[in-house]
Amino acid sequence: MTEATTRVASPATVAPDTALAPDTRGRHAWPLAPIRTAPIRTVPVDLGIIQPRRRLGTSDLRVFPLALSGNVFGWTVDERQTFDVLDTYFKVGGNFLDTADSYTGGESERLIGEWMRTRRTRDDVVLATKIGKSEANPGLTPWAMERAVDASLKRLGTDHIDLLYLHIDDTDVAFERTLLGVDRLIRAGKVRYFGGSDHSGNRLYEARIAAGMLGVAPMVALQNQYSLVRRSEYERDLARVAAEQRLAVMPRFALASGFLTGKYRSRADIRGHRRGSEVAKLVSKRGLRILAELDRIASLHAAPVAAVSLAWLLAKPNVVAPVASASSPRQVTELVESARVQLTRHEVAELDRVTSF
Repeated sequence: MTEATTRVASPATVAPDTALAPDTRGRHAWPLAPIRTAPIRTVPVDLGIIQPRRRLGTSDLRVFPLALSGNVFGWTVDERQTFDVLDTYFKVGGNFLDTADSYTGGESERLIGEWMRTRRTRDDVVLATKIGKSEANPGLTPWAMERAVDASLKRLGTDHIDLLYLHIDDTDVAFERTLLGVDRLIRAGKVRYFGGSDHSGNRLYEARIAAGMLGVAPMVALQNQYSLVRRSEYERDLARVAAEQRLAVMPRFALASGFLTGKYRSRADIRGHRRGSEVAKLVSKRGLRILAELDRIASLHAAPVAAVSLAWLLAKPNVVAPVASASSPRQVTELVESARVQLTRHEVAELDRVTSF
């Protein structure tokens, strides 16, 4: 027995076939049982109980409703801290890791690979990485993608990537060439599924049409910016496309560089922040109204502000798992609380209202 929540459920409907969350090899995934941290009251729960996970679009991947970003691994978080964060995330039921070949020059992938090797967790992890931005293999030509994927596989210490994102929309390369290159990687067994990142709705339509004409694998996932303070790009252009194409949506910058954790409420709070200029723009009358509403709802659910911010995303159609980073075990436990928080329709509506664009 360990200290954990008595009930964990994602705020939106979970597909009925995800209850046992088998991984791609038929094994049962690690049990989901997020722990709480003081001052939130805790009660014991048996970690042997397997909780529901979410199906990732039309794929057979089933994931925890929070993807742990590796963007700080090897940068602001050293190897020991990285392992502590990953150990905690895995212990509380997390299984969805998100990185990129451009994060810290590939160091993030190397650290994740070393953690999976030493902990023997590869079969229990849904591993996502991105290509297209690295200095060594930039762009999305078939040649560059093959080199990038081979390099990622070596750093990650694995023979396949579960979900490969196109980290950029490379308009210098015909989409047909990029899609054929990805399909070759899938046929070779190096990649299982792929998705887009930073693509417009029109480009996603082009990709789906081209995939159909070429007879190659279509995208199954989308990772664009989407949060309580940045809604218009996704809701005005991409939400409809995601619904029509049944794309699993994994919002990045889901906590707006930490602003939606409630940590930054004045200019003084921002000093030393690596994205201080971006966060400073959010410390405004509108931003503080948003934090005030998050504070109110968080108090009702006895949950961290960050968890409520992520729960709002999880209540949106097609959102499967927001992407967020943590630099300590305590931050991990705060983030995974989002899987427990079930916002009411009224609470979602109020957050919609105070963040309307």
